[in-house]
Amino acid sequence: MSTVTRLPRPILDNYAWQQKGLCRGRDVEQFFTDDPDQGRRARNDQTEAAKAVCAACPVVARCLQHALSVPEPFGIWGGTTAPERARMLWSVAG
Repeated sequence: MSTVTRLPRPILDNYAWQQKGLCRGRDVEQFFTDDPDQGRRARNDQTEAAKAVCAACPVVARCLQHALSVPEPFGIWGGTTAPERARMLWSVAG
């Protein structure tokens, strides 16, 4: 079994920013739009609704920083989708 080393150490300070996230307490499914049974239009609407929450969030920059540093392969983090984050990481590396 491999060891996961890409995650930050579980120190409260590393994750305290999540307490201030506007997504906290919302249905987590709102931020994960990868359901293959859901139509494209419904996924797009769900993605835009999640991004709207992020747009008003006081910790959106910290959330995006976390998602890029891990990197998070799924969901909406810091107002971005997984493919958007992959492009960000690729453009920095390339």
